[in-house]
Amino acid sequence: MTCALDVEETAAGLERYRRGAALLVVAGIVALVLAVAVELLVADTWASDATYWLFAPGFLALCFGIGSWGNARRMRRTLGAGTWSAHPAVAIGSSRYATSVVLRSPGGAEAWPLTVVATRQRYELLRPGPDGTLWWCGDPRVGGVLAPPGGGGVLIWAKPMRGGRVRRRIVARAEAEGLMLRAAPRQPQEPQAAPVTADGPHGPSDLHDLRDPYDRIYAAPYDLPDHDNPDAAPDDTPYAAMDRPPVIVDGVLMDRPPVPLDSPPPATGPTYAVLAAHARRQAVPQGKALRPEADVSVVPWWRVRSLRRIAGVHRVLVALAFCAALGAAALTGPPKEDLLKLGVAGVLALGALVYACHQLLTVGRPTVRTMVRAATSYPPRLRRYVLLYDPQGGAPVLVTFPGAGGLHARPDGVIPLIPPGPRKEPRRGLPALPVGMIRLHGWHWPDFTPDGRKAFVVPWIGGRPLWPAGLYWEDDGRPEFTALLERLAPPLETRAGAQDS
Repeated sequence: MTCALDVEETAAGLERYRRGAALLVVAGIVALVLAVAVELLVADTWASDATYWLFAPGFLALCFGIGSWGNARRMRRTLGAGTWSAHPAVAIGSSRYATSVVLRSPGGAEAWPLTVVATRQRYELLRPGPDGTLWWCGDPRVGGVLAPPGGGGVLIWAKPMRGGRVRRRIVARAEAEGLMLRAAPRQPQEPQAAPVTADGPHGPSDLHDLRDPYDRIYAAPYDLPDHDNPDAAPDDTPYAAMDRPPVIVDGVLMDRPPVPLDSPPPATGPTYAVLAAHARRQAVPQGKALRPEADVSVVPWWRVRSLRRIAGVHRVLVALAFCAALGAAALTGPPKEDLLKLGVAGVLALGALVYACHQLLTVGRPTVRTMVRAATSYPPRLRRYVLLYDPQGGAPVLVTFPGAGGLHARPDGVIPLIPPGPRKEPRRGLPALPVGMIRLHGWHWPDFTPDGRKAFVVPWIGGRPLWPAGLYWEDDGRPEFTALLERLAPPLETRAGAQDS
């Protein structure tokens, strides 16, 4: 890789950004031309107010488009002249500095406070989660390009933060979140790192940190009797029991008998020990518990607060309230010059109501009914989980492992989660422990997609469900699955001596 643009995902992301900027420029020009035409055709009439409704968005679109076009040219020059480097990153969450991010230098000696030049919506697609990593190309004294690990997806221009006092304050906040204590991520130019073994920094001395309240499952004997021949002597080979029928632990279906903690590591890919250690570094104290909600197994879905939000009931109610308010304003007899504005607002509100109702009936309601069916299905399956956060946006993700595997067990699935908390505190309601045991519901035929992947598998933790944000991705042996795991927990450059934040 001679420059960042040599990465295929980076070139594709920059081209998408450039096309978006061109589309804004064209839309702005078209809106301005229409505004001029309307002004010439209907001047000095009640319909002349429509000129302002076309001119304002057209002018804004043109300005944003020109700015984005210049930004794309600047990013192309920077990406063509430099290479990618990976840095630990902290997003500053205060509303005053909502578009600020702090990177740690490659040597770990200093922090680079940067101001992100992007809209809030675009920045949220890139915002690093806890223990997040971002790729950087450029000079921190001049500016450069930020991207998620891999160099693809969202590309954003960032410039050095101005003002010594503000810089010191932002850096102090980043240091308080443990930025300077994080292990260094592997650089894009480096060869693939060897997987961590049991003799690494999270080896036998740390085994007690990676266990969970169900330690007795790990300690269970793996030489179970042969179900087909109960009188046969148990096999002395640790893996001989792996192909035997499932077993039941506390009334929960388990796919395979327990495996000892010191079982040999797999050939490639992140293991339970590696991902659990990463989850411990990401773990943050949980705030106040969520207010209890109705049990989905005994009441209809519309009585469950979280399911109403997922289905989009609140959007329907908000749009309905706007329509009612505009209807009341129309009945009061507004001035004649305000009729056009009131009519346009009424059309927009009515369109929003129709769209919200359509989404509720065609997407929201079928989705939550599928979730309820999966969440209330039996028998569940016992799994270990590791709670990670997506480096892009910080969305929670559950990585599941066999319920009776060892420290070197490979993940068997990934479940993206809908953050259960409110908008200002989305992590409220997530599991208090970064590792533990869960019960997965949803293994029955209506929840399978035609290709055999599970449509919705609902985990239960602490007596309540966590609702999935998408399909349950079961490990199918494809390299994309391993790539997803390495994006969730980027490989580290220096294993020994790294401190946990």
